[in-house]
This record gives sequence, C-alpha cells and structure tokens, in this order.
Amino acid sequence: MVHKFNPKNKHKLDNPERRKAMPPKETLERLMLLEGDKVADIGCGTGYFTIVASEIVGEKGEVYAIDTSLEMLDYLQDKIEANQLKNIELIKADEYGAKLKDNSLDFILISYVIHEIEDKDKFLENYLQKLKSGGKLAIIEWKKVETESGPPLKHRIGLEELSKLLTVHNIKLLKEIELSENHYGVIAQKG
Repeated sequence: MVHKFNPKNKHKLDNPERRKAMPPKETLERLMLLEGDKVADIGCGTGYFTIVASEIVGEKGEVYAIDTSLEMLDYLQDKIEANQLKNIELIKADEYGAKLKDNSLDFILISYVIHEIEDKDKFLENYLQKLKSGGKLAIIEWKKVETESGPPLKHRIGLEELSKLLTVHNIKLLKEIELSENHYGVIAQKG
C-alpha cells in the first residue's frame, strides 16, 4: 500500500518554511515553464504551483489544476476567485488520469505525486498521452533519504528509479535539478 497525503493536512502544503526552501515562481522557472504554455498541474493540492503557473503562462496560456480530492479543488477554487484568475480550469481526476484531450499540453507538472501512485506505469502512460510531441514533463519528488517530514522512506522514489521509469515510456531526461536539501526535480521531454 502506498503512502497517500491526507487533505486534512493541507496547511502543510503552503507555509513560510516551504516558500523559503522552494519558492514556487523560481522553481517553475527552473523547470522551464514558459509564457503561453498549456500546463497540467497534476496533484495541484492547494495550488502552491498553480497560482504562480497562471502568472507565468499569462493570458495566452492555460493551467489545468488536477487533483483527486474535491476538498483540495474547492480550497483552490476560493484562491482562484480571490485572485480573479481567468486562465485556470479545475479538473477532478481519478487515480490514474483526468479528462483532457490527447496531445494538447505543452507542459505537465507532477509534484509530490509519483510516490503515491500504486501503478506508476499506468499513471504515466495515461498522462503522457495528453502531452504534445516535444512537450516537457517536470517532476518534483522527495529524495530517497530519511527526513523529519514527508512520506516514509520506503514509499519514496529515487532519481535512478524515476529515470528508468521515464525511459520505459520513451521520455528523454533533459535535466536533473537539486531543488532543496530534501527534494529533487527532473525535466524530461516527450519524443
């Protein structure tokens, strides 16, 4: 059984300590999100990256905020309304996918989700169908080391394991990024 984040702990997703360690705008820029991109924020949670992604992609871009939790999506909807953002669409997903057109996305962000998925191949296969050829996939995960917070060590996915998983799905790893003491990111591209 994989470790799942409890929506009741949503206050942990956006706090001053996290913003200092991983500033959302700087992080998304390092992950190569661009103005005009159509992006899916998979596992958007409270919108930590969603709100900033909306600013980065601008009026010509679109953000699909995707989560399996209605509680998270409702919370995010309030933030979207408070910020009067027009380029974000909320989508309720199931465990392995969301209703999006195939080959419609320029960028997919999967932040702290892969370690929660039982069948990682099925999950990636479903979402990668939504990514255009040449589109970018950015993944943020916990390093496979013991830390005070985060999922149990046995549920984390290390960089080597993630790289093998992407290779199986014909995704080319472009860049590995050290995001913080406890987190790493990868940028990959669909062929």
